[in-house]
Amino acid sequence: MNDAPASNAERTMQFLFALRSKGVTDTRVLSAMERIDRARFLRGLFAGRAYEDTPLPIACGQTISQPSVVGLMTQALDVQPRDKVLEVGTGSGYQAAILSQLARRVYTIDRHKRLVQESRAVFEAMDLTNITALTGDGSFGLPDQAPFDRIIVTAAAEDPPGPLLAQLKPGGIMVLPVGQSDTVQSLIRVRRTEEGFDYDELRPVRFVPLIEGLAPEN
Repeated sequence: MNDAPASNAERTMQFLFALRSKGVTDTRVLSAMERIDRARFLRGLFAGRAYEDTPLPIACGQTISQPSVVGLMTQALDVQPRDKVLEVGTGSGYQAAILSQLARRVYTIDRHKRLVQESRAVFEAMDLTNITALTGDGSFGLPDQAPFDRIIVTAAAEDPPGPLLAQLKPGGIMVLPVGQSDTVQSLIRVRRTEEGFDYDELRPVRFVPLIEGLAPEN
């Protein structure tokens, strides 16, 4: 009678163990990832693979990042409870949902209208009321809501986009992949100081490219 709950608990423990083994050790991040079920952000057969540490396809030719990379990016972002966060590249909505557990307010923007609409529906179903999802060109950020305490970009640019750097508060942190879209990229952490910007290279990653402009509607 109790097999299903036990297997769910075991699956969650294995999921969290896999995250820790990849270097996700921040207890707040692990707790947020335990609360947000990745399967809610996947469709069809892929929902059954939600607890695998692998990227998976979603609509519009995009992907949902592997959980360990989501965890490492979130950990590097060091989100505080009063922070206002901008995410560029909503995708499935999974990253924004995790950020919603850590921040005061999350703004997420994507060039694909369909992805934003589907993400909004999941956020509403999960009662995640501190996320605002918008369709737009994320390479220009969100000037109306700037500045931000934290910015996370889930698509790779050749360099950190100037508009996003400008929208980061002094003392703020931005985490993003940087590099050519057809090669392995580097995950970079940018800290804004009173004097300028400090850059740390964290690890190699592979993300879809950051593309300017809105996507044509499917």
